[in-house]
Amino acid sequence: MFSKILIANRGEIACRIIQTAHRMGIRCVAVYSDADANARHVAMADEAFHIGPAPSSDSYLRSEKIIDVAKQSGAQAIHPGYGFLSENTEFAEACEANDLVFIGPPSSAIAAMGSKSAAKAIMEKAGVPLVPGYHGDDQSPDTLRSEAEKCGFPLLLKAVAGGGGKGMRVVESLSEFDDALAAAQREARNAFGNPDMLIERYLTQPRHVEIQVFCDQQGNGVYLAERDCSVQRRHQKVLEEAPAPGLSDETRQAMGEAAVRAAQAINYVGAGTVEFLYDVDGSFFFMEMNTRLQVEHPVTEMVTGQDLVQWQLKVAWGEPLPLAQEDVKTRGHALEARIYAEDPDHDFLPATGHLRYLRTPDENTHVRVDTGVTEGDDISIHYDPMIAKLIVWDENRDQAINRMVQALENYRIAGVKTNVRFLHALADAQPFREADLTTGFIEDHRTLLFPAPKLDAHKALVLAAGFIQEHRKPSESGTTDPFSPFGRRNSWRMNSEYAQPLQLQVGDDIHELKILERGDDYQVFVGGSVYTLTAKLDDDYLQAVINGHRISVHGNLHNGQLVLFCEGETFQCTLYRETYQLEDAAGEGSLAAPMNGAIVAVQAEVGDAVTAGQTLVIMEAMKMEHAIKAPADGVVSEIFFAEGDQVSEGAELIAIDIQEEEAE
Repeated sequence: MFSKILIANRGEIACRIIQTAHRMGIRCVAVYSDADANARHVAMADEAFHIGPAPSSDSYLRSEKIIDVAKQSGAQAIHPGYGFLSENTEFAEACEANDLVFIGPPSSAIAAMGSKSAAKAIMEKAGVPLVPGYHGDDQSPDTLRSEAEKCGFPLLLKAVAGGGGKGMRVVESLSEFDDALAAAQREARNAFGNPDMLIERYLTQPRHVEIQVFCDQQGNGVYLAERDCSVQRRHQKVLEEAPAPGLSDETRQAMGEAAVRAAQAINYVGAGTVEFLYDVDGSFFFMEMNTRLQVEHPVTEMVTGQDLVQWQLKVAWGEPLPLAQEDVKTRGHALEARIYAEDPDHDFLPATGHLRYLRTPDENTHVRVDTGVTEGDDISIHYDPMIAKLIVWDENRDQAINRMVQALENYRIAGVKTNVRFLHALADAQPFREADLTTGFIEDHRTLLFPAPKLDAHKALVLAAGFIQEHRKPSESGTTDPFSPFGRRNSWRMNSEYAQPLQLQVGDDIHELKILERGDDYQVFVGGSVYTLTAKLDDDYLQAVINGHRISVHGNLHNGQLVLFCEGETFQCTLYRETYQLEDAAGEGSLAAPMNGAIVAVQAEVGDAVTAGQTLVIMEAMKMEHAIKAPADGVVSEIFFAEGDQVSEGAELIAIDIQEEEAE
């Protein structure tokens, strides 16, 4: 077995690989960029090498630098993880040329599946069912447009070298085709260096079901159950599970055998995933093969009891597969939720920020957390915004869902926007519990997935007041004597009571509260109502009783910003002071950056007349494009940034003079 390997990756997957390698007695070499000098994967590794600036093109995608580090460190093999160089044919070839084992498939297999169009041709010969569409070499706009008409609408444009939802567009009609093609090609060129597209008929109620396959160097191949990855946003998976609910044993076997045929058709070695679209009538169609370990591999591990990274290392060393097909067994049900730094309320825009407070659920046989960050880390614009993967297991699907809901309630993050509340609503939604799954699940159930807050607004303010008052106790009183008037925080004065004022800002609203301390209780005045509050704070845990209603919450107070966590929901407010000045909101006719990122294109000039909905600026953040559109008809008056500029969230990008409608 290898004695030392290099992990050519970062974040949670690098940490995940190190954990298994260390259990096997293998030393690990990490690589890191400027942004990751203090990252968790660097601390976990036995040694680490700096490879360049923060942008991945200058660090984690520098194959020659990574190979130099591997040779310098004495590593025998390189594990690419997923993303970055994991499906790069040239990198795999370079490893082979430098006598380094690439812990993945042969470069020829990556090449065969790296082009989705070429892969479909191979699958057709192997007898794997395909979705109707076009995957030819002629990429002229006229040909693509003609093939789109033949395919019919709705259709899916997909980058042939793509993945992770990048370079993909759903096109509903021919009139949308040209703009969608240009955008998908531009995004694919930026992400993969290849603008070529394939066209697929877009199934309106499909499920995304994928098969985990494994092959060894002796020609053996097995499939390790299936995963349902239907719940997606922007073609990116959000919640995965194994096994896929509602599949018959016959379908499972047919899918699994088709996946192994697909792998063996390209002489595959190692871990791979064959992805299928599963239609309502029980038919399934090959979509693509990912020639690497998948993000969602832990759910397969949880139901099979196997360590897939250990399998990878053994197969790469030349050992046969640990199990034959008849020995692969599954037990129970597992779910994985991807916890992202993003804003679900604003079309899941990626977010950045400082993880000033981070608490995870306790790990045990039922709950697992795979992460690459710790409290105090920053989520930057340079990499994928995934914070962690939360994985749960139980004897059946209903119990596993309950585990997930509970675990999400115990996942608490402050300092950056996340999708935790959204995931909680999703996992607890009745259609999800009933396995009413399609790739359009999120759009079909938006009302359920974006519910109004359960916590009463006044009670939330009262809890906030209690947390703040209890938090102030040790630092302000200077005494532990509960009977001393100097231990009170109510501006004690002889023969009178004083209600302490407290102003809390929630969004744009400022709430005036008054707090009167009476013994161990408080009276809180808010919005014309009076609440009796008993509160006890232990670290970040507040136990409260409001008018006889017992409520327990966790919270974090930092620099006047308070976040409370209650049953999967968050309540945020800021201590308001008279000297506190809010930045003026962007005026009418201005367009502000919705997140930190880079300007990809400016599609207007000063003096241009524009119409409502017209794309004016295209931004890129975390490898995804976002179009900034005109809010109304008008004339461009100023442009503040140029192509290639880095901008911060909230920065004004462009200004237009809004046209006033003429009175009739």
